[in-house]
Amino acid sequence: MRTVTDSTLELRCVRYRREFCLPVSIDPDSRRILLRIGSAFGAVTMPSELGERVHARLSEVGVSGPVVAHPRAKRWTLLTTGSVGEPVSASASAELFRLYATVACAGSQIVLPSPDDERTGYRLWINPPDHVDHRPTMAAVIDAARSVGARKLRTL
Repeated sequence: MRTVTDSTLELRCVRYRREFCLPVSIDPDSRRILLRIGSAFGAVTMPSELGERVHARLSEVGVSGPVVAHPRAKRWTLLTTGSVGEPVSASASAELFRLYATVACAGSQIVLPSPDDERTGYRLWINPPDHVDHRPTMAAVIDAARSVGARKLRTL
C-alpha cells in the first residue's frame, strides 16, 4: 500500500486536483474527498482478492490504473475512464453480480483516500494516480474481472 503524503484534507484535495488532474471536491458534511463518476471517470468495486487478480492482469498488459483499498470491507475500487456511453450488458452484469463486483453509476460519487483515512487504515491507495489519462477503460476492467473471476467460479 502506498500513501500520498500531506497533512490536511484541503491540501490532499488540492494535490489531487493539481498533480493528478482529478476533479474532486470535499463534502462539507462528511469531510470526505469525493470524485464524481461520469463521462471522465468510472469505477468498479470488487472483493480485494478479485481486485488483486484484476489489477495484476491489467498490469501484465500495461493498462493498470489507480486502485483504492477499503481494508475493513475487504474491497478494492479500480478507477477507469468514463462510464457514460459504455453500457454493461445483461450477461456481464449478471457475472459481475456473482463476483460481488459493482460498477459505479454515472452521477454517483466515490470517496478517495484522505490523510485521516490513510492514518487509520480505513481507505488507502494500492496504486495511486499518476496522471489523468493513465486509467484502464471500463471495458478492460470488466473483461479482466470476468476472465479471472470465471476461473475462480469454475473451481468452486
